[in-house]
Formats: sequence, C-alpha cells, structure tokens
Amino acid sequence: MPDTVPSANVRTTRVVSSDQLRDLLAETGATVRDSVRLSELTTLRVGGPALLAECASTDSLVATVKTLDAADIPVLLVAGGSNLLIDDAGFDGVVVRIATTGIDLAADGVLAEAGAPWDTVVADTVAAGLGGLECLSGIPGSAGATPVQNVGAYGVEVASLLRRVHLLDRKTGEVRWVEPAELGFGYRTSVLKHSDDGVILAVDFALDPTGRSAPLRYGELAKALDAADGETRPVDQVRTEVLRLRAGKGMVLNPTDHDTWSAGSFFTNPVVPAERLPEVMAAITAHVGDAKVPTYPAPDGTKLSAGWLIERAGFAKGFPGEPAPARLSTKHTLALTNRGAATAADIVALARTVRAGVAERFGVTLEPEPVTVGITL
Repeated sequence: MPDTVPSANVRTTRVVSSDQLRDLLAETGATVRDSVRLSELTTLRVGGPALLAECASTDSLVATVKTLDAADIPVLLVAGGSNLLIDDAGFDGVVVRIATTGIDLAADGVLAEAGAPWDTVVADTVAAGLGGLECLSGIPGSAGATPVQNVGAYGVEVASLLRRVHLLDRKTGEVRWVEPAELGFGYRTSVLKHSDDGVILAVDFALDPTGRSAPLRYGELAKALDAADGETRPVDQVRTEVLRLRAGKGMVLNPTDHDTWSAGSFFTNPVVPAERLPEVMAAITAHVGDAKVPTYPAPDGTKLSAGWLIERAGFAKGFPGEPAPARLSTKHTLALTNRGAATAADIVALARTVRAGVAERFGVTLEPEPVTVGITL
C-alpha cells in the first residue's frame, strides 16, 4: 500500500450526540452509528471511537456533508481508510463514511463512484481489456481517494489517466465536473490534499481499449515481464506480475499477515533540490561508502529512495524487533506496521525514530504519506 490513498477531509467546530445526529440527518439517507472504533475502518487498525454516518449513495453523501457543514459540525471523510493515521482518542465529531461503490465501464474508460474499492476498479478494467490502470493493481483504498494524492506505482500515476473528477465544493455547495488541469497534480500531491473544501464524488479515467498496458517504465516490473523500457504487455499479464511483486513486499492486504497492517509506504521518496544534492551525497558516502545510490529525476530536483535511506540509516526490516507492537515490515522497510496490538502512539513513536535517524545521518527529512487526524508527527 505504498501508494495508498488519503481519504480524509477534516473540519472541526462543535459536536453533537448520536440522537441529535440522527434527527439532523433523518432526510439525508445516511445510516448513523455511535461509538464506532475507527481502527475498524483503517488498514493500520488504529484509531479511537467516533460517531459514524454511512452514505451508500452520492445523493446521500452530498446531502450529509452539506447538512453537517451548515450546522458547523466537525467532519472526517473516510472511504477505504488505507492512508489514515487517527489518534487513539478518536475523532470529536462525525465520521462520514463514503460507501458508494458503482463502477461503470465504457469502451474507452471507466467511471467509478468515490467509495468503490480501488483494486476492484482496476480488476474490472483489466477483465474488460482496458489498459492503463494495471500497474496500480493491489493498492488498497477507494477510487475517489486516488486523485487526492496522485497515487502512483510502477511508473504510472493517476494524473496521467484521469479524465475528470466529480466534485462537491463545500464552500459554495456546487457539484460539478472538474478537469485535471484544475487539480494541481504533483508527486504524491494535488490541491485536494491540502484543503478540505472539495469532496470527490466520482472519478473518470480514459483507458486504452486495445488490451495493452501502459508503457512499462519501472525497471523491476519491466525486468519481470522481460520488457524493454517503454514496451507494453497484455494488461492481464501486467496485473498478475504487479500483484506478485506487491505481495512479496507485504503490500497486498491480508488480515492474517501483520506486514500488511499498515498504511503502505509511510514516507514519500524525498526530492532533494539541486543546490543541496552534493551535500546529501557526501553525507551518504561518509556513512555508506562508495555505494550506488538510486536516484530519479524530478521537476524540483533529484528524487531519492526513502526505503534505501531508511535501511542505510541502520533500520533493518522488522525494526525494532519483538516485542514492540509497532515495527517496520519484515518485507519492506518503508512500511510501518501494527503487529496486532499497536496504538497510534506506538506508530508515531516509530515514525519519529526512523525520521530522526535518516535526518541525522544524511541530512534528509522524510515526509509522511498518510493523512494524520489528531496527531502531529
């Protein structure tokens, strides 16, 4: 779930009781439940209690958010919960769960409601012989969350395939289709990530009807498929290989495997500005020696591998070992995992330790990928 998606927008002002909430939302179609453990709704499986309003239709979702906003009631939007780290105290407001699941396939693309499980969307497009999304197989979370962080994996990003987004503007109450040019996409970011003013209702992707994959640009995947850079393969072959690679890194959800009790990649790959790169490379050489450092071009500098830096900073897979309730994955050092009884505080403590170690050794500050609620890293 390294590229797993944030599906949370937060506003905080005042709270209500469950009875008041039921009365307030009586006409919206939302189903209200009290004292729901948010650990049940996140892949990290941490988070305290909250009032929950579940919306199974887009109309219900729009009406619920508008009603809560008009009443100045705190709102946390949750769909797949795959990129969320929520405080142990829970959320002092109303969690609106996006449970819309419609998927509409067309000859040249797919339209998915915001709550549709992302991997189901990908699987359906592959089964229909539509190319483009196959490299994003196995990523947990919801379809509507993917543009928020411009989810990407194995050389493909959502922004490269997105045709339009159906959006509720919480400031104006307007519902409209938005073009990608308005969303300010960048590496693992968009304007939606840094504001809670927009609620994604549906996403529309333009895909290739020939059954061929997106051009293969990621070395590990291309090698596994015996493909040269930029070549394509049948979409079903690419999906199968992506799922195999991800499973080997503990990045395909499995309730019996604690390596998958995570938010995917916890840190984004850092981009080092050109003026700082010599200093950072010198620090790496001083600590690691004359090693081959994986680097990638980026618009604002040079991208380094967060996982590579974490390992070279002395954090091995499984760190800090038993009996710690929160540890690095035994398969992939970029994932912070809940070994079964971890709290949000345990996850935060581990994240701070890893981030501080990388900063001390290499002068690079890693940025967390998950959306945090009630927590400051």
